[in-house]
Amino acid sequence: MLGTLVNVGAIIVGSVIGLFIRTKLPQRIIKIVFQGIGLFAIFLGVKMALKTDHLLIMVLSIVIGSIVGELINIEKGINNLSEYLKRKIKLSSDKFSEGLITAFLLFCLGSMTILGAIEEGLGGRPNLLMTKSLMDGFSSIALTASLGIGVIFSVIPLLIYQGGLTLFAGSLQHVMPSILINELTAVGGILLIGLGINILEILKIRISNMLPSLVIVIILVFIFL
Repeated sequence: MLGTLVNVGAIIVGSVIGLFIRTKLPQRIIKIVFQGIGLFAIFLGVKMALKTDHLLIMVLSIVIGSIVGELINIEKGINNLSEYLKRKIKLSSDKFSEGLITAFLLFCLGSMTILGAIEEGLGGRPNLLMTKSLMDGFSSIALTASLGIGVIFSVIPLLIYQGGLTLFAGSLQHVMPSILINELTAVGGILLIGLGINILEILKIRISNMLPSLVIVIILVFIFL
């Protein structure tokens, strides 16, 4: 769990820096930095999506997962939770929910999250998660400067998700095939592309409602592959 704890610390530090410089940066600078992050998210998503060797599995995972997420309405639940947190700590930021969700998706859906958590879970040194921590720290500065304090609260689901993956990998050392890692990464890449589209304000996609795809792909891989 060392890698995840360092990752959490880097995001907190970056978010604090982002809050400090937020009022000192012109809006046009913040906007273009954020657009750069959106473009990078799309690039990384495409790179990850190309790791699939089974397009049908990927498509079925996205479709079935999206239907499940839409029926459950995960996005509404996340928004309600973030609004509850906002009221509890008496924040006035109108982008609290957007900051929390965007940061969580960006920090958790990268291939380095999956591979890094597995690397540490299988007993290796958390080299990938340390590298990811550096990247996330810088990203959180720009995200917080753009979307406010909601970004810092993304460390809560990050700790649960990334830490959970590490513990999960540790308990399944001998039954986690590389094909599963590739297909998980590919589905995460598709979701990252959608996130990049949202960041660039090209189209509003309910990415949160597609998150069950990450569970569906695991089920389909074990059933069919």
